[in-house]
Amino acid sequence: MAVTEDCRQVISMRPSHLYQVRIQDRTMRVYLSEAAKRALSLRDVPLYVELQLYFSCMTRKRVRFHQLEKGNYTPVSDKLKLMFRTIMTQRCSIHGLDGPPPVTDFPIVRAERFVPRWVCIDHDDKRGWQGFFGYTLMPA
Repeated sequence: MAVTEDCRQVISMRPSHLYQVRIQDRTMRVYLSEAAKRALSLRDVPLYVELQLYFSCMTRKRVRFHQLEKGNYTPVSDKLKLMFRTIMTQRCSIHGLDGPPPVTDFPIVRAERFVPRWVCIDHDDKRGWQGFFGYTLMPA
């Protein structure tokens, strides 16, 4: 199933699965699948979700899940915290790198223009936490 189809399924769920947060002067919708909501309810500590807009040789979107707070997160609920970061690699080199390239924060003028409009979060027992985000307007 395509990412957009997954997101549309999550969006069509009950309103209790929709949260709204304000990040860097932009309102973002946070959609949780039933499985994600259930998995969050079983946690003793919050899940920290980092949305990255990653500038390198190419630009990509990435969602990372952390067990510990590493940065300035915005609370979505008592069990879910969210952060958006723009980052870039320190150099764009395909050859001669062992492991992931070193990254640094990438300060952007008018950062609110780069904050996604929505994020969908899911949980699967085999694959763990999964997430994707986008910039197009999605229905409420």
